[in-house]
Amino acid sequence: MIAVMTRRDLGRLAVAGAGLLRNRPARGAAKYAGALDGFEGKVDMAGFDPVRYTRALYEAAPLRMTFRARSRQQAEEWQTGLRGKIAELLGGFPSGRAPLQAQTLEVREFPAYRREKFVFVSRPGVWVLGYLLTPKAAAPAPHAAVICLPGHGRGVDDIVGVDEQGRDRTVKEDYAYDFAIQVVEHGLAAVAIEPMAIGCRRDAVTAKNGLKATACQPVAGAALLLGQTMIGWRVYDAMRAVDWIETRNELDAGRVGCLGISGGGTVTAFAAALEPRIRAAMVSGYLNTFRDSIMSLSHCIDNYVPGILNWAELYDVAGLIAPRPLFAESGERDDIFPIAASRASFARVKKIYEVFGAGDLAEQEVFDGPHSFWGKRGLPFLARHLA
Repeated sequence: MIAVMTRRDLGRLAVAGAGLLRNRPARGAAKYAGALDGFEGKVDMAGFDPVRYTRALYEAAPLRMTFRARSRQQAEEWQTGLRGKIAELLGGFPSGRAPLQAQTLEVREFPAYRREKFVFVSRPGVWVLGYLLTPKAAAPAPHAAVICLPGHGRGVDDIVGVDEQGRDRTVKEDYAYDFAIQVVEHGLAAVAIEPMAIGCRRDAVTAKNGLKATACQPVAGAALLLGQTMIGWRVYDAMRAVDWIETRNELDAGRVGCLGISGGGTVTAFAAALEPRIRAAMVSGYLNTFRDSIMSLSHCIDNYVPGILNWAELYDVAGLIAPRPLFAESGERDDIFPIAASRASFARVKKIYEVFGAGDLAEQEVFDGPHSFWGKRGLPFLARHLA
């Protein structure tokens, strides 16, 4: 039977053919970039760039409490005021501290250190997993302790020598290089805790997406809806880690440091700024300006503190650590926290330390590398100041 083609069928074929010709790029033609192609000379193209718009807003940001002190007394008064404001912007902290209900889950012996897996309650309904690594060849207990905070990735396993199959590894891998083990190798105890929304502290839906998938988006987003922040929740976990250290006879609660890479560097900076029991801090791959990092590049929602630029920049937050020892390190090829801004931010921090008469207690190392942990000068710095 011979099919009869109607005029409607012919019309459909004509439209389809025209569509194929229209969608086939001409040889040498420019790739379609968007609805304004060909109209660049008729509109203000810069006015369609939202990052440019936020940069302009940044230039007008009041930074009402940025550092302007000229004497130590003025600097101390500035710190008191800004600490209160930062705590408020983070969403505040619980007025009372829940019982820790600490439990030891496992103890493993290694040639150079002992590793204990433990849990404690941070706030009602919120548990924290951690590892305590204590050195065997160091000075007798009690040991100085360093709270170790990983960034995005698999979480705390990535800094205590546990591979993706849950096995012990002998080679320190990029990008964290098992820095909790390196802390122990420098004669200090490491208290490595799992960040909220990472590793074992994730919801079941996120966990199905693999070990490296994080729950930062739903959890940090929920925090913002509740008038709180992920940074605030993670900082409080670090504060409770100090509480836990105070219960351990083999640890010296008067010699507590804090160390973190990337997102862990975020928590280290804010926790050391707000928790005076942290006596020394090392911030790896984070110290920068909000303008050049999280305002200019795509970052996880857990980095943001609503309204903070009305009051202060990141160098002001770091300045709240003064005059306690602070070490910052950054890779020259860090494509997340640009090196020029890291240098400029540290210069501002250094001036704050100098007003405190403690310029020699703030150090920075810039190394030839990407966004990763380095530790060549930073770990000896921590060991020296927590000795």
